[in-house]
Amino acid sequence: MLLKLRLLPLALLIVASSAFAQQDKLLTHFFYDKMSLNPGETGLDDGICATSIYRNQWDKVNGAPNSAVLNVEANMNRFFPGGVGISFYHDAIGFSRQNNLLLNYSYPIQIGNAGRLGLGVGVGMMNYGMNPLWVPPQTLIDPTLPVAGFGATSLDLNFGAYFKGKNYYAGVSSTHLSESLLQSTTIAGTQSYQSARHYYLMGGYKMMNIAGGNIDANVLVRTDLVKFSADINTRYFYVKNNKEIAYGGLTFRTSDAVAVVLGYSPMANMTVGYSYDITINKLASISRGSHELLVKYCYYLPPPPVTKARHPRWL
Repeated sequence: MLLKLRLLPLALLIVASSAFAQQDKLLTHFFYDKMSLNPGETGLDDGICATSIYRNQWDKVNGAPNSAVLNVEANMNRFFPGGVGISFYHDAIGFSRQNNLLLNYSYPIQIGNAGRLGLGVGVGMMNYGMNPLWVPPQTLIDPTLPVAGFGATSLDLNFGAYFKGKNYYAGVSSTHLSESLLQSTTIAGTQSYQSARHYYLMGGYKMMNIAGGNIDANVLVRTDLVKFSADINTRYFYVKNNKEIAYGGLTFRTSDAVAVVLGYSPMANMTVGYSYDITINKLASISRGSHELLVKYCYYLPPPPVTKARHPRWL
């Protein structure tokens, strides 16, 4: 029994890789995490916005993934063209820990009356570490398993294009463009971790004034050209006095989960949300589902002061 418990984190790594084969985080609130996946979205909306998301995946399963995200972005068109942002996320699964920190910039291009196209780049670093605790047999030890912990940091690059229309959006992006090889020398020799390039397609559409509220649909497709997965989400927004007060909806993730999403806006500039995933993959018999919490707040700068003429002829 002890051996099975100690090897469970390794089994989780194998299950996760077979389901998605990717190193990036997995979030049910992906529609609030566009900037970290697509830097072209950075600062296209007005104001300064901060978004924090925490995910406890496969609750009560030892070594299951846990993720934390913080995105801060700002529209800087008042000072210079474009938007800037900073994105940080921490991902833990089994014995491994991954931290990513990126600085984003997006240049906006107005496409007639249709909307704005943001072309963005993210530059930062990826840190990956592992601190394994194996209980191997006394003979036939697997030489491919790392026997000592290690950690390394390297360059990380993202690129994306994001188009925002009146009531729809679409984007294409890639993360880990540098495909950095992270290496560390330990007493067990040289340990390494190869980052893999990931590709994303995202899109969404909002329908207004439907059954007294608004309805939107969001899609995120992810792949590393080995495995593929997609999230499909739809939400209904309760509207009062022309403001969206609360929402509820469903998300389906291929080969992984069906999720319920709920949100509430206690004030005009703030949204809090929660989601619960019902596991439908190979861990369905032991997982108690996945929980996710969201907090988003936006601050809008006051309009610039009106410049008045001081020439005596115009007083």
